[in-house]
Order: sequence, then structure tokens, then C-alpha cells
Amino acid sequence: MSQEQGVAFVTGASSGFGMLTSIALAKKGYQVIATMRDPAKKGPLLALAGGAGIERRLEIMQVDVTLHESIERAVEEVIRKHGRIDVLVNNAGFAIGGYVEDVPMEAWRQQLETNVFGVIAAAKAVLPYMRAQASGCIVNVSSVSGVTAYPGFAPYSTSKFAIEGFSESLRLEMLPYGVRVVLVEPGAYRTDIWDKGFAGVHTTEASPYWSRLSKLLQMVKQTAGTAPDPQEVADAIVNVVGRARPKLRYPLGRGVRLSLWGRSLLPWKWYEAVVLRLLR
Repeated sequence: MSQEQGVAFVTGASSGFGMLTSIALAKKGYQVIATMRDPAKKGPLLALAGGAGIERRLEIMQVDVTLHESIERAVEEVIRKHGRIDVLVNNAGFAIGGYVEDVPMEAWRQQLETNVFGVIAAAKAVLPYMRAQASGCIVNVSSVSGVTAYPGFAPYSTSKFAIEGFSESLRLEMLPYGVRVVLVEPGAYRTDIWDKGFAGVHTTEASPYWSRLSKLLQMVKQTAGTAPDPQEVADAIVNVVGRARPKLRYPLGRGVRLSLWGRSLLPWKWYEAVVLRLLR
């Protein structure tokens, strides 16, 4: 077992960014603890690891981030076995859509339980060890939707805006202790969050918001069809954790920096008018 780069703990590693980041970190020399809610879905991850010849640098653990005791048990097991955790990649998450009036409160709770409280619980579980070793890097996978919000995805944006604020506070708290906290903010990439997100949209044809939401979803599907390779995000995360002094935010994706720059300069009323015109 190689520990040249240390031990990395990744949540939501069965698919998407989490799976690709686990592989990329293992290739870089990390011993990767790839966690997932359902280990029966480990097949694609193990296939990639086998193809890259890095099976020995990969360990699968069952973690449901909505069950905080499962996070704590996994972290304690890693510490017993390896003695340290050098990187936490908080990736586990999903998207719920729908206009606010149509989304039931239970769906809001599910969104925040996974995307917010799961991230907080994982960070709290590793912090005592990173603080004691005076080193470590926590990467919170946010989204461009945590910087600028769109109609029809209020639950998802709410969760990602929360992660932005949490990460700012945590970064300032932990810098004196040698722990780096970073936000990665992807735009649209080809991952299964799109299919899962469409399945998680709360609406019906009887909704007064049906026509606008339908048009929005059509635009999102078109964007998903031409989205770039998610490997870009995995490679960016590996690059970030290797930096001694990383920035707080790393927006990623086609046109993301330009759109965020434009959004920051555009008067709100102008921005509002543009968005509403698109959804007529």
C-alpha cells in the first residue's frame, strides 16, 4: 500500500465526480477511502480502478451521509487502520427541482439533510484529526448554483448557498491550524445528477408553473447534452489538494467564469429581466 500522498476520504464515490475523483487521487498516490451509501453500486468504480491498476490504493466503505453515526464510524475505522486523514472530498449530493410552492417540505428536508448537514457532519468528523496533525485539506463540492440561483431549483440552490457560507466560515476557523478549506463550483458536466435531478422535479401539468418549468427543463436538457467531461472536475480537485495555499473558490465549466463575472456586474433588474424573458 502506497501512502506517498496520504489518505483521502471521498463521499458519494459510486458515480460522477466522486467516482472520478477517487480514481484520480489513487493514481496520484493517495490511499483512497471511497464511500457510498450502497456498496452494491461499486462495480463501475472498481472497473475503473482495475483498468488503471490501482485497486490496492482503493478501499470501499459504506457511508450514508444522512446518518451521521455512519460517517463517524467510517472515520474512526480509517484512523485506526491508517492513523490519519489528509483529504476530505465532500461530494455526496443530489438535486431537487420544482417551483417553491410545488415542493413538499419533506423534499426540502431531504435536500438539506444530504447536501448541507451531511457535509457539515463529515467535516466535523475529520476536523479533530486534521487539527491534531496540523495539516489537511477539505474540498466541498458546491456548484455554480451556490453562487447564482435560478427559478425551478430553489431547494438545490438553497443547499449550495449554505455550503458556500459554511465553507467561508470553516476556512477562516481552520487556517491557523494548518487545515485548508476549498470550494469547487462546477457548472454543467455530463454526470448522472441530470437524470436524477429530472426524476426529482416536483410538478404536474396542473401546476400554475408548469409552462415555465417545462421550458426551463428543456433548456437544462439541452445544456446537459453538450456538457463537458466531468474528468475536468476530478483533475481540478487533485490539483487543488496538492497546493500549499489554495484559493477559496474554484469555479469550473464551460462559460462559468464569464457568466459569473457578467452576473456580478449586471444590475439585478437587468439580470431579472433576462431570466424572465427566457422563461416566457
